[in-house]
Amino acid sequence: MYILYSLLLAIALLVSLPWWMLRPGKYLAGIAERLGRVPDRLHGPAEPGCIWIHAVSVGEVLAVSHLVSELSKSFPQRPVFLSTTTATGQRLARASFGESRAFYVPLDLGVAVKAYLNVLRPGLLMLAETEFWPNLLRLARKRGAAVAIVNARISDRSFPRYRRFRWFFSRVLAEVDLFLAQTDVDAQRLRDIGAATERVHVSGNLKFDVRGGAGSTLAEELRRSIPSGSPAIVCGSTAEGEDELLLGAFQETLKNYPSAVMVLAPRHPERFDRVGDLIQARGLTLVRRSAWTPTASPLTGCVFLLDSVGELAAVYSVASLAFVGGSLVPGVGGHNILEPAQYGVPVLTGPHTFNFREIVNIFQQGSGIVTVTSATLGGEWLRLLSDPGPRHKLGEAARELFLNHSGATARTLQALQPLLHRTIEKT
Repeated sequence: MYILYSLLLAIALLVSLPWWMLRPGKYLAGIAERLGRVPDRLHGPAEPGCIWIHAVSVGEVLAVSHLVSELSKSFPQRPVFLSTTTATGQRLARASFGESRAFYVPLDLGVAVKAYLNVLRPGLLMLAETEFWPNLLRLARKRGAAVAIVNARISDRSFPRYRRFRWFFSRVLAEVDLFLAQTDVDAQRLRDIGAATERVHVSGNLKFDVRGGAGSTLAEELRRSIPSGSPAIVCGSTAEGEDELLLGAFQETLKNYPSAVMVLAPRHPERFDRVGDLIQARGLTLVRRSAWTPTASPLTGCVFLLDSVGELAAVYSVASLAFVGGSLVPGVGGHNILEPAQYGVPVLTGPHTFNFREIVNIFQQGSGIVTVTSATLGGEWLRLLSDPGPRHKLGEAARELFLNHSGATARTLQALQPLLHRTIEKT
């Protein structure tokens, strides 16, 4: 089975190579590392038995960040290494944990995976959310490493596909010692696709424990630069097709609140310039974060384009209202509403939030979120801006829900203790 899988993967990579070449910045970043060339900065961990965590992109890196800190405190003799798939995730991982602790995950080919296992010699391989790479799991387990899936989730879109190939995934998931699911639904879905029942537990969502924005100066600079009384609407992680709708709603808002400021943060860096052009084409005043200095004139009646990575979570703290993107248009599935909720900011989102279904359900049941459509977006902004009572109540409900559902990091760390002590005894 694994030989056939590796062969099919190699063929797929070769066939898709021309498509990769068309978008080199996104898909060819770190290509040498992905093919198995272990960077010099990773060579020579203190001793066998390190912890290797894989987190796909920015959201997963942020989700495991507190867990990484707690692991480093509890097991200081076990260096923690973090791999990512995307370039944006890699930049954040290096900035957060250091150049010598972050790298691109190798392609799931035996030769590439073995190169990293030879150098890192992990005692524990930990993968975040739904990263079921057959060769990585099998070869790590073969080398004696314990394997865990943390913050595990099976999306509505992925579940039918996993279940259809249960005959394959049941063998892959047999290599995993421990599954820590976000919810009861995710736990049952893991069992349905072949995970052993006794290895599946519910620990909660690590994202509820992330306290974003620590050490960031941008939020404070914006807070000083936006005059008191000027509404600040932060629209984060926006997707293709949403920016036009949001800018249209903001233009309507400016008629009632001419000093209002929109902070617009596209999800993908390759869209920064296109969104900047779109802002200017609508006749709106554009201020780019990359060209802005806090000593300039006060920010009023403009769109502040957040053309940077890793600063959005902190910027939410200055918002009068927050809209979390990837949710107005179908197909994306929404993004993390917890980043603004932690600050007690009123949160709005579109109807397409299947990637965060459980979190959104919690907030809907607790009256901590407003769901809008492209037709109702502008009206909801004006309603909340004009009446501070409901706006404050919505924000406080969001903060309370965020705090009440924290604690997943402690539960995850406790569940990992037997695996970590087992690897210590081995090494």
